[in-house]
Amino acid sequence: MTRFEGKCVLITGGAGSIGWAAAQRFAAEGARVALADLHAERTRELAASLDGAIAIAADVSDTDGAEAAVAQTVGAFGGIDCLFNNAGISGPLRPVFELTPEEWDHVIRTNLRSMFLVLRAAIRAMIIGGQGGAIVNMGSSMAGWDVLSASPGYVASKHAVTGLTRSAALDAAGYGIRVNAICPGVVETPLGVPAADREAYLANVRHFADRIPLRRIGQPEDIAAAVAFLASDEARHITGVDWLIDGGQTLQSWANAPNATAFPWHLPPR
Repeated sequence: MTRFEGKCVLITGGAGSIGWAAAQRFAAEGARVALADLHAERTRELAASLDGAIAIAADVSDTDGAEAAVAQTVGAFGGIDCLFNNAGISGPLRPVFELTPEEWDHVIRTNLRSMFLVLRAAIRAMIIGGQGGAIVNMGSSMAGWDVLSASPGYVASKHAVTGLTRSAALDAAGYGIRVNAICPGVVETPLGVPAADREAYLANVRHFADRIPLRRIGQPEDIAAAVAFLASDEARHITGVDWLIDGGQTLQSWANAPNATAFPWHLPPR
């Protein structure tokens, strides 16, 4: 497919697993891609492997960094057609009564402030460009659809992104700019499946897969495919949505599988 032939795409968090999978997907469909990330060397290495891609070292939770990422994209490509607003962290695993204000501020700054700053800068650039555009935010993940314990900063930030996405979609619609969010379930990345070593990592992957109705853990490519669709003209009448991509994981509850160690409970083990 060549859905993005001649299009210019900025991806924040571009050196991460999902950001990189999206970059490869956009490039394979003809886009010129700008990868923005804090990890400058890794970002340069990845950009160098994509034809025509550029690397941008930026802290997008900082106003200057966010605006510079958009400005460098426009300067290099002559405009910006699509944004995958993807930078984020999980934060410390602590109950709300143990989380420090500093830890809270760090998560909110990274997951929400950066989202707002890049979104604002990209929409302004798209308005100036006069050709509309498409923005996909890394939205609430499962945290907006289910209850996650010991993650108050993460959950709060992700719920807030849903509201930000809807508000921005309404504000930007008159300029032909669509704003949507994706909400991944567990994805096979170091962030999605943390573990102390390779053996523990593989065990956690198997455990998650057994608890997902489709019996597989999400892959970065699954998320990239959804991002590409929402950014493409095929989704031209879709804006303001938060799209859950979790293999049915949030359909599971104690009520429908009270004694389950795997789900669905009535199916034999793999």
